[in-house]
Amino acid sequence: MRGGSVAVVGGSIAGSAFAGAAARLGAERVVVLERSPGRLEDRGLGICTHNDRFAELVDAGHVPPDTRRHRLTVRRWVTRGPAGGTGGAGGPDGRGRPLWVQPFPFHSHHWAVLWQTLRERTPEVVEYRPGTTVTAVGGDRGGAWTEQADGTRTPYDLVIGADGYRSVVRAAVCPEAAPEYAGYVCWRGSYDAALLDDLPGGAAAWPEEECATVCYPGGQVVLYRIPGLAPGSTLVNWVFYAPTPDWLRLDGPTAVAAGALSDEQLDGMREFAARQLPPYWAAVIARTPRERTLLQPVYDLAVPYRTAGRLLIGGDAATVVRPHNTSGAVKALQDAHTFELAGRRLGGRSWGPLLAAYDRERTPAGRELVDLGRSLGRAQVTAAPDWSVMDGAAMADWWQGQLSGGPGFGGHALGRAG
Repeated sequence: MRGGSVAVVGGSIAGSAFAGAAARLGAERVVVLERSPGRLEDRGLGICTHNDRFAELVDAGHVPPDTRRHRLTVRRWVTRGPAGGTGGAGGPDGRGRPLWVQPFPFHSHHWAVLWQTLRERTPEVVEYRPGTTVTAVGGDRGGAWTEQADGTRTPYDLVIGADGYRSVVRAAVCPEAAPEYAGYVCWRGSYDAALLDDLPGGAAAWPEEECATVCYPGGQVVLYRIPGLAPGSTLVNWVFYAPTPDWLRLDGPTAVAAGALSDEQLDGMREFAARQLPPYWAAVIARTPRERTLLQPVYDLAVPYRTAGRLLIGGDAATVVRPHNTSGAVKALQDAHTFELAGRRLGGRSWGPLLAAYDRERTPAGRELVDLGRSLGRAQVTAAPDWSVMDGAAMADWWQGQLSGGPGFGGHALGRAG
């Protein structure tokens, strides 16, 4: 392995982590090929990491302990309608009827802040090439190559696909695998938390360490705060699981980027929220500006294998897990960790055994996460209980039923994952 050349297709969280791992394993040349022409700070979505998983990644050296993050401690589940009929559809404060207060030992992150942290820790040997679109890859046991839109083909000893759920590298590794639509979408948004001051009760009506989960028939909204790009700033972040809009055409894996929604599409989502949610939370969503609102269909993907010849896939290129798991960033970092750990165990002998060890450990772990995501999606969205009759005891039993037989919520422990 030492002295070889590695191309990483995709420069986001998974790509940065794999590039660092390859460099630390002794690759002489590591090139990251990212199709976006600029830096990736505009990706302002929130992500969460379980406290234990984050601590494991810090101990393993993948993220620094001072990574900016927001502390969450509880997850408060609420709904509109009454079990005891207290306070009407919105409850006395407009926040809905409490269902359950669940311990929630997580940190929340701004995607771009976490990415920037990983990017800054990448060894100097790594070369980033933004604005580089890879249109094809290939190879065999003797080597690999990438091809760009102009037909330029470049050889490497290894090509790693960290290019997301529409992965070009996955198409070469296992062309039979493709994301499967889960049957619903998630609207997403984020904005300056100072705007909460305009709501009844202000920002204080929603404690900063609380993740709110607002349930309605056919879906739910998950809301929490995340760090802003500027140190000391805070954003509201929300994920709204909802039925597929009539206007959305699923001709393949697709999303509607922030700022691209029409007035009619945006108004339709806000009107739906006002009908389904307690007033406070509908107003939280309505505060989100167009340029910070987007739509993502929900997909599942678990590949049957992750390597072919000198090609390897990781992150969302290999496993697309529904956001209910809150394990996406952890999954990507654990993929890169397993790759690096396998290389160290093998002592630099050759690429073949390294890829085999990585595939053997991460492929089943990915399948388990996808299975859990499907279970959570059924229980919370497509086959959710009648929230109007649920109470704390029923919610606790219902939650445990979703987790039985599967990996822990928030992802595998690092030792369990490899």
